[in-house]
Amino acid sequence: MWDSEDRLVTVTLIGTAGVVAGALVFYPMGEFFWGTVVITLFVFSDLVDGNMARQLGRSSRWGAFLDSTLDRVADGAIFGGFILWYAGGGDDLVLCAVSIFCLASGQVVSYTKARGESIGLPVAVNGLVERAERLVISLVAAGLAGLHAFGVPGIQYLLPVALWIVAVGSLVTLIQRVVTVRRESAEAEAAAAQDRAGAQDNEGEQHNASHGSEAAT
Repeated sequence: MWDSEDRLVTVTLIGTAGVVAGALVFYPMGEFFWGTVVITLFVFSDLVDGNMARQLGRSSRWGAFLDSTLDRVADGAIFGGFILWYAGGGDDLVLCAVSIFCLASGQVVSYTKARGESIGLPVAVNGLVERAERLVISLVAAGLAGLHAFGVPGIQYLLPVALWIVAVGSLVTLIQRVVTVRRESAEAEAAAAQDRAGAQDNEGEQHNASHGSEAAT
């Protein structure tokens, strides 16, 4: 029988596969509504299962690592779908470039936090546009833009606007995290220097005290 961790890993893999399929099959064809429906179903199921695991205390280091890694894959597929659309049938190189920037900046934003935490820094900053905001803005706009195929006029412009918002917001978030890591790093180094100085002072006092006791004898 599978244990709870195997089940969670399986759900995570299926969820990621569904997101990748929905993004790379529907989005490059301009089918934004149905692509978003498929992606949302798989994202929602993965989120519910993950939240249940954390509440029940069944999450593990391996599960957290795999979940975070596959999140990057899913994000890449979503924005990759936009890139393929604007490079192909959408025929808009500017929006293609914006989509590429959204994909790259999203990955770098995630990396800056992970790298900062790996060197012992808290990276205590809430960025303007983090992963949740990127997904909500992009998927809602894509889904609504897809309603243009059903005869809703002008709504297709929501997606380009959303991509620009995500691009600018991701850039601001990246700057916020870099500045925060720089500040926290300087504070950590200053604290370490004070600790070293304090340790040296204590050693000097102990050394002087031992010499004083020897002289008294």
